[in-house]
Amino acid sequence: LNIQRNPLCGRNFEYYSEDPEVAGRMASGLSKGIQANHVSACPKHFALNSQELRRQASNSVVDERTMRELYLTAFEIAVRQARPWSIMTSYNQINGVYAHENPHLLQDILRQEWGFDGMVVSDWGGSNSAVAAVKAGGSLEMPTPGFTSVRELVAAVRAGTLSQADLDARAAEVAKVARLTATAGAGRSNVLSEESIEAHHALARKVAERSLVLLRNEHGVLPLRHGARVAVIGDMARSPRFQGSGSSTVNATRRESLLNELRGSDAVSVTGYQQGYERQGGDNRVLIEDAVALAGQEGTDVIVAAIGLDERSESEGLDRSTMELPKAQNDLIAALQATGKPLVVVLLAGSPVETPWIERTDAVLFMGLSGQAGASAAVNVLTGAVNPSGHLAQTWPIRYADCPSQGWYPAIGRDAIYREGPFVGYRYYQTAGIPVRFPFGYGLSYSTLTS
Repeated sequence: LNIQRNPLCGRNFEYYSEDPEVAGRMASGLSKGIQANHVSACPKHFALNSQELRRQASNSVVDERTMRELYLTAFEIAVRQARPWSIMTSYNQINGVYAHENPHLLQDILRQEWGFDGMVVSDWGGSNSAVAAVKAGGSLEMPTPGFTSVRELVAAVRAGTLSQADLDARAAEVAKVARLTATAGAGRSNVLSEESIEAHHALARKVAERSLVLLRNEHGVLPLRHGARVAVIGDMARSPRFQGSGSSTVNATRRESLLNELRGSDAVSVTGYQQGYERQGGDNRVLIEDAVALAGQEGTDVIVAAIGLDERSESEGLDRSTMELPKAQNDLIAALQATGKPLVVVLLAGSPVETPWIERTDAVLFMGLSGQAGASAAVNVLTGAVNPSGHLAQTWPIRYADCPSQGWYPAIGRDAIYREGPFVGYRYYQTAGIPVRFPFGYGLSYSTLTS
């Protein structure tokens, strides 16, 4: 639920949006669905987890207005609408106090103002003092601390520095979640049947089809005409990237590739495939030359090039160093443009990237990180079986230098000062009159509207 404060945040691919209303309403719906299955929803990271650098030691320094209007609103919507049974605190300090031991955050706001009566769980290793956490409203320390924290709590109660009532309240919150989730999975097998796998994959495809964003479509290049001869370029067309790295990684039941899905399509024919670039960004002119040779063949009607950010670029624990794509990929796109053939770029990334080549490219389809069925969903969009309808939940600046927080993000010292205040994303670009590549909410379709 954290706000996409800056395009370089390493976990932007996990965050819903730069807008708290969008994030809160999406989280509310998801939480209700999770808890309908007797599983506790656990919105995280509460709160102001805006950078991965020094995430376990940084201190988010923010004024009350900015904190409430921008960074807490999504959590408030989810808590009030969905009443999640648990919530996870962030690693960082907030104005000098760690989130899991922060009474203003956990007591004044979360419990007293919003009426949260569930369990507050620490991020893994995010509890610094068991006694301070219990006083502040922190219910559960993860991972298990052994007997160290227990001894500290018992000693504090005996010494009169911690009330028995606070300790009992925290224990009751944990026990409540245990009761609410006691029947989760009852009577179900842990092994998915083939029928279930197929149904889930179809649902994943449906979600992806509704989420892909058409960023550009000049001269009606898309949808691809029936029978079009397509040259497929790009390492990510063969070896897809459909999820981010870190603790969000899941084991897919299936893995699709854009290349195989295009080859299996009855709508187009694939004239060939070339890698085009080294996935980790190495300079290899031979790969570009081979791609250009395929694209320039007389038998090629249109080029589909899959490019994007690699697995190391978007991950828990680190932030991106640049908003640029690897130079090898930009060089490839420039070389393909020089062939004069219609060029469709399929972009795989979990957050905005700079696109210096876009005005000379016929069409761009943003896949994001679209899950295990994203490739077949993309082919359905490219061929017109599905009309694209996705919209961007984050503003794409033309260049990173245009970002309001670019001068102090990420903070390399202890204090991460939110100097930009509430002027994040469209709030800044619209107020300051800064041109953007794509505005918040942008997304094209194949529909044509006439007045």
